[in-house]
Amino acid sequence: MTDPRPVFPKGTILGYPRIGRRRELKRAVESHWAGALDAAGLERTAADLRRATRERLAELGLGRDDSSIPESFSFYDQVLDAATTVGALPERFAGLRGPDGEIGLAAYFTAARGVGDNAPLEMTKWFDTNYHYLVPEIGPETVFSLSSDRLVRQVAEAKADGYTVRPVVVGPVTLLALAKATDAAPAGFDPLSRLDDLLPVYTQLLAALRAAGAEWVQLDEPALVSESLPAAPAVLADAASRAYAQLGGSADRPAILVAAGYAQLSPEAWTALAAAPVEALAIDLTRGSVPAGAAGLGDKTLLGGVVDGRNIWRGDLAAAWASLQSLRELGAASVSAGTSTSLQHVPHDVADEASLDPRLASWLAFADQKTAQVVTLARGLADGRDAIDAEVAEASAALSDRRAAPGVSDGAVRARTASLTADDFDRGDYATRVAAQEEALALPVLPTTTIGSFPQTGDIRRARARHGKGELTTEEYEGFLRDEIARVVALQEDIGLDVLVHGEAERNDMVQYFAENLDGFAVTQNGWVQSYGSRATRPSILWGDVSRPAPITVAWSSFAQSLTDKPMKGMLTGPVTILAWSFVRDDQPLAETANQVALALRDEIADLEAAGIGVIQVDEPALRELLPLKKDAQPAYLEWSVDSFRLATAGAAAPTQVHTHLCYSEFDVVIDAIAALDADVTSIEAARSRGEVIGDIRTSGFSHGVGPGVYDIHSPRVPSVGEVADLLDRAVAELPLRQVWVNPDCGLKTRGYDETVESLRNIIEATRATRETVGAAV
Repeated sequence: MTDPRPVFPKGTILGYPRIGRRRELKRAVESHWAGALDAAGLERTAADLRRATRERLAELGLGRDDSSIPESFSFYDQVLDAATTVGALPERFAGLRGPDGEIGLAAYFTAARGVGDNAPLEMTKWFDTNYHYLVPEIGPETVFSLSSDRLVRQVAEAKADGYTVRPVVVGPVTLLALAKATDAAPAGFDPLSRLDDLLPVYTQLLAALRAAGAEWVQLDEPALVSESLPAAPAVLADAASRAYAQLGGSADRPAILVAAGYAQLSPEAWTALAAAPVEALAIDLTRGSVPAGAAGLGDKTLLGGVVDGRNIWRGDLAAAWASLQSLRELGAASVSAGTSTSLQHVPHDVADEASLDPRLASWLAFADQKTAQVVTLARGLADGRDAIDAEVAEASAALSDRRAAPGVSDGAVRARTASLTADDFDRGDYATRVAAQEEALALPVLPTTTIGSFPQTGDIRRARARHGKGELTTEEYEGFLRDEIARVVALQEDIGLDVLVHGEAERNDMVQYFAENLDGFAVTQNGWVQSYGSRATRPSILWGDVSRPAPITVAWSSFAQSLTDKPMKGMLTGPVTILAWSFVRDDQPLAETANQVALALRDEIADLEAAGIGVIQVDEPALRELLPLKKDAQPAYLEWSVDSFRLATAGAAAPTQVHTHLCYSEFDVVIDAIAALDADVTSIEAARSRGEVIGDIRTSGFSHGVGPGVYDIHSPRVPSVGEVADLLDRAVAELPLRQVWVNPDCGLKTRGYDETVESLRNIIEATRATRETVGAAV
């Protein structure tokens, strides 16, 4: 830069929830997709949400004109934003570009959701979170160009409203490190090899952002903390060194903040960034620290991520202050306070939760409270520790109160986990179980099933809401649910599925439903967090020791089984997923909490078996999600996570077929752990990646039943019979026939009935054709 460097604020957040306090963006986007809201109306809603966000953050104490307010809005996904900005749109969508090559909103949404025979971008988890990003497709043929000025226009919009914001962009190294090769790329092609071709477009973008009024830009580079990506840390660090030498060396740019959250920077990446000509570095001090022997930062600002961006506990301000003080020893020009990651992973505001117990609420901090914590720490950095004594003392008092509260520690629960032995985790010989299950269930070759949920219709949601308001009695509501279950069971029999489900009409969410029926949990009313695109979840709050006061699912599963002679699956959510998709307590090891949840589920399985349910699915879609980003922490995690599943299921009798389900979980990364779960059948996402996982299953020697998904339920597309048949042909060609099950990728809760029924009928037609083919072959 040729101008004097702008001063970095003493405190900032790395991003803010973008869906709206009442999911306004979700409703607007889905209304636009349905044709009820035009593009101009959607843009107005989005602009209103951005303005409300800026105003709220200013009210909480961030500055209107000092770049402390991030511009982190997205219509769908931040990785998709970056990919379309630099023109990385797959060739199958090339016809959607505008006359000057621009990628507009329609093309953006089409890449996210697919159209016709053109599948959407693949989706997977963002590092070790429950947020899903869209995977860019980049090959030698990809032509990078500045193809969207949306972020530039948002910076100008803020400037016109009197705000100098800090635009947030996924950095070039992370964008390429998370990408996959296009279908046209040669074998072994690495998208990271295109870095030198990509950097000029980032340089153009930085110049455009500066011209629009940006004084600082935030480039997110979480790839530099991960040891779980295809590229090794040293390779990523070298890429960062090259990237930021070029970007930082540009004269026409804002000042650059490189943010590396979610874990500790690798030593190589720290060295690369310390030497790079950028003005500030943000690090995560809640899930990491400064690498040993880290080089000094010279005239850079170091932003200490001392406020946890991924959990909702109020935290220890005294400890946060001490962490910030320790950063001064690194020789940075200045130290600022911040969040460890974007706050997109937490809800908006504890004040929106009037139904929470006030004592519990006093222990919590959502996005607004975390922003206020950052502002407090920033004031301390500016004015001295004495200026924030009252706030620090208040936070410490809340921590003390939490430790002493009834229910946080339950002697009976802890005695039960302490008495566990090796036998409690062992279900016995798999071959013996297979023989018993074949006799008990008598299923055909290529048995068909679904993952569990059926569409949650407007009628179901309205009935649930009316019951909550007292407008429907419990008897009336349960009668409605029985009618819905009966309809779903009859529909499955008509379609021709082999193993049925009851559809989960009674469940608002696969974790919240259990949280509402287990001791040690609380639930929110408005605690929405984006999962992907327009989809959001309300993570429950796991605050105390966990136990099951009464059976949870038995009555509904028993009723459904009474309606059919076909096997009916009992549906449970596994212990790891309950932890991953809740805001889990941080005051004891996760392994202890997981075993508490597992014992509650073990009791539920015993009751389901006693009620005559012979197939029980214990979903663990989050198994891969919680895998630590650092390799040295992975073995311990895999050990306790597998043990908790085995503890939940090991009490099941041999004839009981135990299923599990994993989605967007990169099967090859945790294949040994999945095998160690010892589930009789595992279903897994495969459709969006066009069956890539099947090869991994084959080469791993995985010997249990497996259902690679043949229907991508995260897209509104209906797969054709031929598309399903192609995936089945690949499965039966590469795997032993006795292993293969046929199922969608995931539950059907978010889909509509018309597309669901058509898709399932296509699955059955393709399965019958494949059965005839393999029957002839046999």
